[in-house]
Amino acid sequence: VRLQASGGGLVQAGDSLRLSCLASTRSFTDLSLGWFRQAPGKEREMVAAISRSGGGTYYTASVKGRFTISRDNAKNTVYLRMNSLQPEDTAIYYCNTVLRGVNYWGKGTQVTVSS
Repeated sequence: VRLQASGGGLVQAGDSLRLSCLASTRSFTDLSLGWFRQAPGKEREMVAAISRSGGGTYYTASVKGRFTISRDNAKNTVYLRMNSLQPEDTAIYYCNTVLRGVNYWGKGTQVTVSS
């Protein structure tokens, strides 16, 4: 599985961004997917996750109510809509999935939020 994330950038506090992650696989509908982030000097953390059907989602507490994860199975793409961005959201964002016990990571996209 190849994952290609995009959509990051430099924004001001309060702005919005939408990240996209295109998965190159024939098994996209078999995959649960997640977005992780890693800020400088910090461990990578899960931000959001979505089930295979899209009916189940998870958010870490710090982004609940601001971020929305979604997927388009016809486009093999998972999205992360990020509203009300704050400087503490600054990080490299990665998409992730696990298939047959193997962990797959995209290269990551940088999100920088200025105050």
